[in-house]
Amino acid sequence: MRDEFEREYVEYLRVRMPHLRRLAYLLTGDFDRADDVVQTTATSLYLKWRQVRAADSVDAYVRKMIVHTFLAEQRRAWAKTWLTDRLPERAAAAQPTDDALVVRAALRRLPARQQAVLVLRFLYDLPVNEVAATLGCAPGTVKSQTSDGLAALRRILGTAEAGRSRAGSAAAKYPSGGAW
Repeated sequence: MRDEFEREYVEYLRVRMPHLRRLAYLLTGDFDRADDVVQTTATSLYLKWRQVRAADSVDAYVRKMIVHTFLAEQRRAWAKTWLTDRLPERAAAAQPTDDALVVRAALRRLPARQQAVLVLRFLYDLPVNEVAATLGCAPGTVKSQTSDGLAALRRILGTAEAGRSRAGSAAAKYPSGGAW
């Protein structure tokens, strides 16, 4: 009987691991941290496999475990520490050309819960009710976190855009040539 449960567990992880890693990466923005989140979740999943396999949606249950593991790690003090082997250089006027990189960097500056809501809503394309169930909160909370997170992203991205172009403030307000 135990062998059967273990086979199901291993098969589930074998099939779903790319999806779990993708979700964890979207939440953390770092492949190594994403692997840590998935590993912690996989360990917990193994211990709870009998209960999990009886759930209505195993994928939803595991997705919830991934998000909760991410949020728990964000609360730890070491999550805010970055170790490097050298001092950072002064900020250069580097202008990322890839919009996705800019958005991901801005997303990392948000509080963990807002980050999780935006990733689940817009990158994972989950409806409000499913995000609420995943986070264990009311749908209204998801809506307000979405609104606050998007507003913060707009501020961050607006600041980043303003920093890239010193002379662009008037042009940003009054673009030339476009339809109003």
